[in-house]
Amino acid sequence: METIALHAALDDSSWRLQEQPQVLILGHFDGIHEGHVQVIRHALDYGKQHQLPVGLMTFHPHPKGVFGKPEYEQFITPLAEKKRILGQLGLDRLYVVHFDLSFAKVTAQQFAEAICRMKVKHVVVGFDYRFGHGGEGTAQLLQEWGKGCFTVDIIPAHNDVETAVKVSSTRIRKSLLQGDVVNANRLLGRTYIIRGEVVHGDARGRTMGFPTANVRAEEAYVIPANGVYAVKVLVHETWHDGVLNIGLKPTFKTGETVQSVEAHLFDFDQDIYGETVTVALMSYIRPERKFSSIQELIAQITADSEEARQRLSTMEKVPAVTIGV
Repeated sequence: METIALHAALDDSSWRLQEQPQVLILGHFDGIHEGHVQVIRHALDYGKQHQLPVGLMTFHPHPKGVFGKPEYEQFITPLAEKKRILGQLGLDRLYVVHFDLSFAKVTAQQFAEAICRMKVKHVVVGFDYRFGHGGEGTAQLLQEWGKGCFTVDIIPAHNDVETAVKVSSTRIRKSLLQGDVVNANRLLGRTYIIRGEVVHGDARGRTMGFPTANVRAEEAYVIPANGVYAVKVLVHETWHDGVLNIGLKPTFKTGETVQSVEAHLFDFDQDIYGETVTVALMSYIRPERKFSSIQELIAQITADSEEARQRLSTMEKVPAVTIGV
Protein backbone atom coordinates (compact mmCIF):
# COMPACT_ATOMS: atom_id res chain seq x y z
CA MET A 1 0.00 0.00 0.00
CA GLU A 2 1.34 3.39 -1.03
CA THR A 3 1.13 6.25 1.49
CA ILE A 4 0.78 9.78 0.11
CA ALA A 5 1.04 12.90 2.28
CA LEU A 6 -1.33 15.72 1.33
CA HIS A 7 -0.67 19.25 2.50
CA ALA A 8 -3.27 21.68 3.78
CA ALA A 9 -3.15 23.88 0.68
CA LEU A 10 -5.56 22.41 -1.89
CA ASP A 11 -3.55 23.93 -4.75
CA ASP A 12 -0.47 21.97 -3.68
CA SER A 13 0.77 19.58 -6.37
CA SER A 14 0.35 16.62 -4.01
CA TRP A 15 -3.41 16.78 -4.66
CA ARG A 16 -2.90 16.17 -8.40
CA LEU A 17 -0.39 13.34 -8.50
CA GLN A 18 -2.69 10.60 -9.75
CA GLU A 19 -2.62 9.79 -13.44
CA GLN A 20 -5.39 7.21 -13.51
CA PRO A 21 -9.01 7.09 -12.28
CA GLN A 22 -9.53 5.75 -8.79
CA VAL A 23 -12.05 4.91 -6.08
CA LEU A 24 -11.70 6.98 -2.91
CA ILE A 25 -12.99 6.31 0.62
CA LEU A 26 -13.46 9.40 2.78
CA GLY A 27 -13.53 9.57 6.58
CA HIS A 28 -11.30 9.72 9.65
CA PHE A 29 -11.49 5.99 10.51
CA ASP A 30 -10.01 6.05 14.01
CA GLY A 31 -10.32 2.49 15.26
CA ILE A 32 -11.15 0.93 11.87
CA HIS A 33 -14.07 -0.78 13.58
CA GLU A 34 -16.65 -3.07 12.00
CA GLY A 35 -18.65 -0.15 10.60
CA HIS A 36 -15.53 1.26 8.95
CA VAL A 37 -14.63 -2.15 7.54
CA GLN A 38 -18.08 -2.36 5.94
CA VAL A 39 -17.42 0.93 4.13
CA ILE A 40 -13.92 -0.13 3.07
CA ARG A 41 -14.98 -3.54 1.76
CA HIS A 42 -17.77 -1.95 -0.27
CA ALA A 43 -15.18 0.28 -1.95
CA LEU A 44 -12.82 -2.64 -2.54
CA ASP A 45 -15.62 -4.63 -4.18
CA TYR A 46 -16.45 -1.65 -6.42
CA GLY A 47 -12.80 -1.23 -7.37
CA LYS A 48 -12.45 -4.91 -8.24
CA GLN A 49 -15.63 -4.86 -10.31
CA HIS A 50 -14.53 -1.78 -12.27
CA GLN A 51 -10.78 -2.55 -12.27
CA LEU A 52 -9.91 0.64 -10.41
CA PRO A 53 -7.36 1.19 -7.63
CA VAL A 54 -8.84 2.04 -4.24
CA GLY A 55 -7.53 4.71 -1.88
CA LEU A 56 -8.59 6.01 1.51
CA MET A 57 -8.20 9.59 2.74
CA THR A 58 -7.73 10.22 6.43
CA PHE A 59 -6.58 13.14 8.57
CA HIS A 60 -3.70 13.56 10.98
CA PRO A 61 -3.68 14.81 13.66
CA HIS A 62 -7.26 14.18 14.79
CA PRO A 63 -9.42 17.21 13.85
CA LYS A 64 -11.04 17.27 17.29
CA GLY A 65 -7.60 17.41 18.88
CA VAL A 66 -6.69 20.39 16.71
CA PHE A 67 -9.82 22.13 17.98
CA GLY A 68 -8.68 21.85 21.59
CA LYS A 69 -10.11 18.54 22.79
CA PRO A 70 -7.07 16.94 24.49
CA GLU A 71 -8.71 13.51 24.77
CA TYR A 72 -8.45 13.30 20.97
CA GLU A 73 -4.68 13.68 21.03
CA GLN A 74 -4.67 9.91 21.56
CA PHE A 75 -5.91 7.41 19.00
CA ILE A 76 -7.62 4.02 19.01
CA THR A 77 -5.49 3.31 15.96
CA PRO A 78 -2.51 5.68 15.74
CA LEU A 79 -1.22 6.35 12.24
CA ALA A 80 1.28 3.47 11.98
CA GLU A 81 -1.33 1.05 13.33
CA LYS A 82 -3.89 2.42 10.89
CA LYS A 83 -1.46 1.86 8.01
CA ARG A 84 -0.86 -1.73 9.10
CA ILE A 85 -4.56 -2.58 9.26
CA LEU A 86 -5.48 -0.83 6.02
CA GLY A 87 -2.65 -2.64 4.26
CA GLN A 88 -4.08 -5.95 5.52
CA LEU A 89 -7.44 -5.04 4.03
CA GLY A 90 -5.91 -4.65 0.58
CA LEU A 91 -6.08 -0.92 -0.14
CA ASP A 92 -3.83 0.45 -2.86
CA ARG A 93 -3.26 3.92 -1.40
CA LEU A 94 -3.56 5.83 1.84
CA TYR A 95 -3.81 9.61 1.62
CA VAL A 96 -2.88 11.35 4.88
CA VAL A 97 -4.04 14.97 5.00
CA HIS A 98 -2.16 17.15 7.47
CA PHE A 99 -5.07 18.66 9.38
CA ASP A 100 -4.48 22.08 10.91
CA LEU A 101 -6.45 25.28 11.49
CA SER A 102 -5.73 26.36 7.92
CA PHE A 103 -7.24 23.20 6.44
CA ALA A 104 -10.21 23.57 8.79
CA LYS A 105 -11.15 26.74 6.87
CA VAL A 106 -11.59 24.86 3.57
CA THR A 107 -15.23 25.00 2.50
CA ALA A 108 -17.18 21.89 1.61
CA GLN A 109 -17.36 22.90 -2.04
CA GLN A 110 -13.61 23.59 -2.22
CA PHE A 111 -12.95 20.14 -0.80
CA ALA A 112 -15.31 18.46 -3.29
CA GLU A 113 -13.55 20.25 -6.15
CA ALA A 114 -10.17 19.07 -4.85
CA ILE A 115 -11.42 15.47 -4.84
CA CYS A 116 -12.46 15.86 -8.46
CA ARG A 117 -8.97 17.10 -9.39
CA MET A 118 -7.54 13.88 -7.94
CA LYS A 119 -9.15 11.95 -10.82
CA VAL A 120 -11.55 10.27 -8.45
CA LYS A 121 -14.35 8.52 -10.33
CA HIS A 122 -16.20 6.99 -7.39
CA VAL A 123 -16.42 7.94 -3.70
CA VAL A 124 -17.58 5.76 -0.81
CA VAL A 125 -18.59 7.32 2.52
CA GLY A 126 -20.52 6.43 5.64
CA PHE A 127 -24.06 7.77 6.05
CA ASP A 128 -22.98 10.38 8.63
CA TYR A 129 -19.92 11.69 6.77
CA ARG A 130 -19.38 15.44 7.16
CA PHE A 131 -16.74 17.61 5.51
CA GLY A 132 -15.73 21.21 4.96
CA HIS A 133 -15.58 24.18 7.32
CA GLY A 134 -17.76 23.57 10.36
CA GLY A 135 -18.89 20.22 8.95
CA GLU A 136 -21.16 22.01 6.48
CA GLY A 137 -20.92 19.29 3.84
CA THR A 138 -22.97 16.10 4.00
CA ALA A 139 -22.81 12.84 2.10
CA GLN A 140 -25.89 13.93 0.15
CA LEU A 141 -24.26 17.25 -0.81
CA LEU A 142 -21.19 15.36 -1.98
CA GLN A 143 -23.42 13.33 -4.28
CA GLU A 144 -24.89 16.52 -5.70
CA TRP A 145 -21.60 18.35 -6.18
CA GLY A 146 -19.89 15.29 -7.62
CA LYS A 147 -22.21 15.06 -10.62
CA GLY A 148 -20.19 15.14 -13.81
CA CYS A 149 -16.99 14.17 -11.99
CA PHE A 150 -17.58 11.29 -9.58
CA THR A 151 -20.39 9.14 -8.25
CA VAL A 152 -20.97 8.54 -4.55
CA ASP A 153 -22.12 5.48 -2.60
CA ILE A 154 -23.42 6.16 0.92
CA ILE A 155 -23.14 3.18 3.27
CA PRO A 156 -25.77 2.88 6.03
CA ALA A 157 -24.94 2.59 9.73
CA HIS A 158 -23.53 -0.66 11.04
CA ASN A 159 -25.38 -1.44 14.27
CA ASP A 160 -24.11 -3.46 17.20
CA VAL A 161 -26.05 -6.74 17.16
CA GLU A 162 -26.34 -6.77 20.97
CA THR A 163 -27.69 -3.25 21.47
CA ALA A 164 -28.92 -2.23 17.99
CA VAL A 165 -26.93 1.00 18.48
CA LYS A 166 -24.55 2.32 15.82
CA VAL A 167 -20.97 1.12 16.17
CA SER A 168 -18.79 4.22 16.51
CA SER A 169 -15.28 5.29 17.45
CA THR A 170 -16.82 7.39 20.23
CA ARG A 171 -18.39 4.32 21.85
CA ILE A 172 -15.15 2.36 21.58
CA ARG A 173 -13.11 5.21 23.05
CA LYS A 174 -15.58 5.53 25.93
CA SER A 175 -15.43 1.79 26.61
CA LEU A 176 -11.63 1.85 26.73
CA LEU A 177 -11.55 4.84 29.07
CA GLN A 178 -13.95 2.96 31.36
CA GLY A 179 -11.79 -0.17 31.26
CA ASP A 180 -14.42 -2.18 29.40
CA VAL A 181 -12.04 -3.79 26.93
CA VAL A 182 -14.41 -6.70 26.27
CA ASN A 183 -17.02 -4.30 24.89
CA ALA A 184 -14.38 -2.31 23.00
CA ASN A 185 -13.05 -5.51 21.41
CA ARG A 186 -16.55 -6.59 20.40
CA LEU A 187 -17.25 -3.25 18.71
CA LEU A 188 -13.85 -3.23 17.02
CA GLY A 189 -14.27 -6.76 15.72
CA ARG A 190 -10.77 -7.57 16.98
CA THR A 191 -8.67 -7.26 20.14
CA TYR A 192 -7.44 -3.81 21.17
CA ILE A 193 -3.66 -3.60 21.27
CA ILE A 194 -0.89 -1.29 22.41
CA ARG A 195 2.53 -1.60 20.79
CA GLY A 196 5.63 -0.31 22.48
CA GLU A 197 9.22 -0.72 23.57
CA VAL A 198 10.15 -2.50 26.78
CA VAL A 199 12.12 0.03 28.85
CA HIS A 200 13.85 -0.06 32.22
CA GLY A 201 11.69 0.74 35.23
CA ASP A 202 12.33 0.77 38.96
CA ALA A 203 12.61 -3.08 39.14
CA ARG A 204 10.23 -3.31 42.12
CA GLY A 205 8.27 -6.10 40.48
CA ARG A 206 11.35 -8.30 40.23
CA THR A 207 12.19 -7.81 43.92
CA MET A 208 8.64 -8.93 44.78
CA GLY A 209 8.87 -12.03 42.60
CA PHE A 210 6.81 -10.60 39.73
CA PRO A 211 9.17 -9.14 37.11
CA THR A 212 7.38 -6.79 34.74
CA ALA A 213 7.92 -5.46 31.25
CA ASN A 214 7.49 -1.70 31.34
CA VAL A 215 5.96 -0.85 27.97
CA ARG A 216 6.44 2.63 26.52
CA ALA A 217 3.79 3.04 23.83
CA GLU A 218 5.39 3.78 20.47
CA GLU A 219 2.51 6.04 19.43
CA ALA A 220 -0.28 8.07 21.02
CA TYR A 221 -2.65 5.20 21.84
CA VAL A 222 -5.80 5.63 23.91
CA ILE A 223 -4.65 4.11 27.20
CA PRO A 224 -7.51 2.28 28.95
CA ALA A 225 -8.65 3.11 32.47
CA ASN A 226 -6.24 2.53 35.33
CA GLY A 227 -6.53 -1.00 36.61
CA VAL A 228 -5.47 -4.61 36.22
CA TYR A 229 -6.12 -6.57 33.02
CA ALA A 230 -5.68 -10.09 31.70
CA VAL A 231 -3.51 -9.75 28.59
CA LYS A 232 -1.64 -11.61 25.92
CA VAL A 233 1.75 -10.20 24.91
CA LEU A 234 3.48 -10.85 21.59
CA VAL A 235 7.24 -11.27 21.99
CA HIS A 236 9.37 -12.48 19.09
CA GLU A 237 6.30 -13.76 17.20
CA THR A 238 5.06 -15.81 20.18
CA TRP A 239 2.06 -14.92 22.35
CA HIS A 240 2.46 -15.15 26.13
CA ASP A 241 -0.28 -14.91 28.75
CA GLY A 242 0.10 -12.30 31.45
CA VAL A 243 -1.40 -9.73 33.77
CA LEU A 244 -1.12 -5.99 33.13
CA ASN A 245 -1.28 -3.00 35.42
CA ILE A 246 -2.12 0.41 34.00
CA GLY A 247 -1.85 3.24 36.44
CA LEU A 248 0.02 5.58 38.73
CA LYS A 249 1.57 3.14 41.26
CA PRO A 250 -0.17 4.71 44.28
CA THR A 251 1.38 2.23 46.73
CA PHE A 252 4.83 3.63 45.92
CA LYS A 253 4.20 7.14 44.59
CA THR A 254 2.06 10.17 45.36
CA GLY A 255 1.22 12.91 42.92
CA GLU A 256 2.10 10.82 39.86
CA THR A 257 0.23 11.94 36.73
CA VAL A 258 1.75 9.79 33.97
CA GLN A 259 0.21 6.36 33.48
CA SER A 260 2.56 3.38 33.41
CA VAL A 261 1.86 0.20 31.46
CA GLU A 262 3.51 -2.83 33.10
CA ALA A 263 3.00 -6.46 32.12
CA HIS A 264 3.98 -9.55 34.09
CA LEU A 265 4.30 -12.47 31.68
CA PHE A 266 3.60 -15.92 33.08
CA ASP A 267 6.35 -18.57 32.92
CA PHE A 268 8.68 -16.17 31.10
CA ASP A 269 12.29 -15.26 31.92
CA GLN A 270 13.75 -13.71 28.76
CA ASP A 271 15.58 -10.37 28.73
CA ILE A 272 13.49 -8.22 26.39
CA TYR A 273 14.70 -4.70 27.20
CA GLY A 274 14.69 -2.64 24.02
CA GLU A 275 12.35 -5.04 22.23
CA THR A 276 9.03 -3.97 20.72
CA VAL A 277 6.08 -5.97 22.06
CA THR A 278 2.36 -6.01 21.35
CA VAL A 279 -0.02 -6.04 24.31
CA ALA A 280 -3.50 -7.41 23.56
CA LEU A 281 -6.02 -6.40 26.24
CA MET A 282 -8.38 -9.30 26.83
CA SER A 283 -10.30 -8.65 30.06
CA TYR A 284 -10.54 -6.13 32.91
CA ILE A 285 -9.97 -7.59 36.38
CA ARG A 286 -10.10 -4.75 38.92
CA PRO A 287 -9.36 -1.05 39.48
CA GLU A 288 -5.95 0.13 40.65
CA ARG A 289 -5.71 0.87 44.37
CA LYS A 290 -3.21 1.75 47.08
CA PHE A 291 -2.08 -1.03 49.44
CA SER A 292 -1.04 -0.59 53.06
CA SER A 293 1.97 -2.90 52.79
CA ILE A 294 4.18 -4.69 50.29
CA GLN A 295 2.92 -8.03 51.62
CA GLU A 296 -0.67 -7.03 50.89
CA LEU A 297 0.33 -5.97 47.37
CA ILE A 298 2.14 -9.27 46.72
CA ALA A 299 -0.91 -11.22 47.86
CA GLN A 300 -3.11 -9.21 45.51
CA ILE A 301 -0.76 -9.65 42.55
CA THR A 302 -0.81 -13.40 43.22
CA ALA A 303 -4.61 -13.37 43.20
CA ASP A 304 -4.69 -11.19 40.06
CA SER A 305 -2.34 -13.58 38.28
CA GLU A 306 -4.48 -16.58 39.17
CA GLU A 307 -7.60 -14.76 37.97
CA ALA A 308 -5.90 -13.77 34.72
CA ARG A 309 -4.70 -17.34 34.10
CA GLN A 310 -8.21 -18.66 34.62
CA ARG A 311 -9.81 -16.15 32.27
CA LEU A 312 -7.17 -16.53 29.57
CA SER A 313 -7.48 -20.33 29.66
CA THR A 314 -11.00 -19.98 28.24
CA MET A 315 -9.94 -17.62 25.44
CA GLU A 316 -8.28 -18.15 22.09
CA LYS A 317 -4.55 -18.91 22.28
CA VAL A 318 -3.78 -16.32 19.60
CA PRO A 319 -5.83 -13.13 20.02
CA ALA A 320 -7.73 -11.77 17.03
CA VAL A 321 -5.65 -8.65 16.39
CA THR A 322 -6.12 -8.59 12.62
CA ILE A 323 -9.18 -7.78 10.53
CA GLY A 324 -11.41 -10.72 9.73
CA VAL A 325 -9.75 -13.17 12.13
